Amino acid sequence: MDLEASPGIHISSVIVNTLPVQSADVQRALAGLPGVEVHTVAADGRMVVSIESVGDDVTLSHFETIRQLPGVLAASLVYHQYETDPDEEA
Repeated sequence: MDLEASPGIHISSVIVNTLPVQSADVQRALAGLPGVEVHTVAADGRMVVSIESVGDDVTLSHFETIRQLPGVLAASLVYHQYETDPDEEA
């Protein structure tokens, strides 16, 4: 298979713990990162976030950016999958 012709996609899930008073600021910052989506936010500041990218270097860069955002206490990568053909269902 030619990976250059079909780069695939990296899909990661991250649990982000924030200071509750800065949760909205963190959500706005995450919205500015391409391929990053906030799926759930708890009242205590925990968030379920996904990262979709075409390269593991981009995933790592976004993860490090998230970890360093003001108000973020911790970020934990809980899932990662590489899909060679994201349009094809299993």
